[in-house]
Amino acid sequence: MGRIAIVFSGQGAQYSGMGKELTSCSEAAANVFKMADAIRPDTSKQCFEGSDEELQQTENTQPCIFCVSYAAAAALAEKGIIADCAAGFSLGEVTALAYGGYLSEEEAFSFVTARALAMQESGKRNPGVMFAVLKLDSEEVTKLCSCREGCYPVNFNGKTQISVSCTEEAAKDFPKAVAAAGGKAIKLAVSGGFHSPMMRGAREALERDFRELSFKEGTIPVYSNVTGEPYKGKTQLFQQIDSPVLWYPLILNMRRDGVDTFIEAGPGKTLSNMIAKILPGARILNVEDEQSLNNTVEVLKNA
Repeated sequence: MGRIAIVFSGQGAQYSGMGKELTSCSEAAANVFKMADAIRPDTSKQCFEGSDEELQQTENTQPCIFCVSYAAAAALAEKGIIADCAAGFSLGEVTALAYGGYLSEEEAFSFVTARALAMQESGKRNPGVMFAVLKLDSEEVTKLCSCREGCYPVNFNGKTQISVSCTEEAAKDFPKAVAAAGGKAIKLAVSGGFHSPMMRGAREALERDFRELSFKEGTIPVYSNVTGEPYKGKTQLFQQIDSPVLWYPLILNMRRDGVDTFIEAGPGKTLSNMIAKILPGARILNVEDEQSLNNTVEVLKNA
């Protein structure tokens, strides 16, 4: 078996009840929620009992997903499973940095809580719409956006799966332009034009408020959304807020570096499905509840 990577869920994977089962089967996971509740009261209650509407609000989504994802990783570590490297999609990158030792879990959670509020406020000030564009490759989508004001390719999720952030005005006829180019545009249920210039205010606020954030040399490589390569410094933590997520090249780079097993830690299997399309031969596992935890541990111990 080659190297193991752990990847952390991003916004959009949330669901009511997430993480509750982990706390009953893992003391390490339960301790993550205790840490979160001490900093942001009732975070665990939101995860376990929050309505879909409540969990879809960015200010709640990000801290809740961080908790579930980090708790899943803690439960794995408690079972003796430690990854060789890590990555996370958007907000999941902060979880990866905590896992890799670049940030303390308390600092990472505090940052995510502030990040969520800043991004939600940026979304209100600069309303945006996001689309998943299918059937067109990155070059075609980039060209299409370059010809249209207010359209930005932001999430490179696969060879022909790219997300685009648009201003509200630009979004009106964007699906027609995609269809004319031979693609298909699907509107995403998000509250802003993430990873685009529309989030610049959030980046600037976080750079100001967290300029003293301690950033250590990590214990394992964490691959950056901004470059697709291992992290080089704290600056990238702020850059990724208004920069595209290079997920497709990031996963290819992990494979280049010897990774053949990926564990998604956190709610759902969004990243697992993306990776399966990028690397059909990879071993892909996930941890979000007791059954998936036990299955992952059994598979890896028998590998």
